[in-house]
Amino acid sequence: MRRLLALMIVFTALSCAPIYVNYDYDKAVDFSKYKTYQYFGDMETGLSELDTKRLLDAIDAKLKASGFTISETPDFLIDIKSEEFRNVQRETVGVGVGGGGGNVGGGISIGLPIGQSKMTRQLTFDFVDATNKQLFWQANSESSYNPRATPIKREEQFAAIVEKVFKKYPLFN
Repeated sequence: MRRLLALMIVFTALSCAPIYVNYDYDKAVDFSKYKTYQYFGDMETGLSELDTKRLLDAIDAKLKASGFTISETPDFLIDIKSEEFRNVQRETVGVGVGGGGGNVGGGISIGLPIGQSKMTRQLTFDFVDATNKQLFWQANSESSYNPRATPIKREEQFAAIVEKVFKKYPLFN
């Protein structure tokens, strides 16, 4: 019971940090024919080995709960790529000095950055038909990322990303 409560609190807290998802798919594909999956053998996620394991565990849990099974002879393959970047600092404080008298005026304004720019991680999920090697579904997620997060926070973040990404999968709607 405590664990369930803790997970609910975590998901509520993570919902405050937005996760943006874009997706695209081939509308001619019959998604119901895809029941088994596997990951690309040469997949280079761009994540650390530990973060890759956390992400794959979250995907496996979501797909298993949705009736998919991992297989050596899969219906589709999953490829994952990530990219991390620092957002442009947009928050500034304007400091101005001005003066005037009569018909003369002037002013100076300087933008001072406040806080630190945030790290953002973009994850791309590609689902590829194992038979004809054609991409049939793709999702891109973008969310803030803390490189100094604890292992538990990282696991929770990946679980939240996977949950949001797979809401966009046609059979989960």
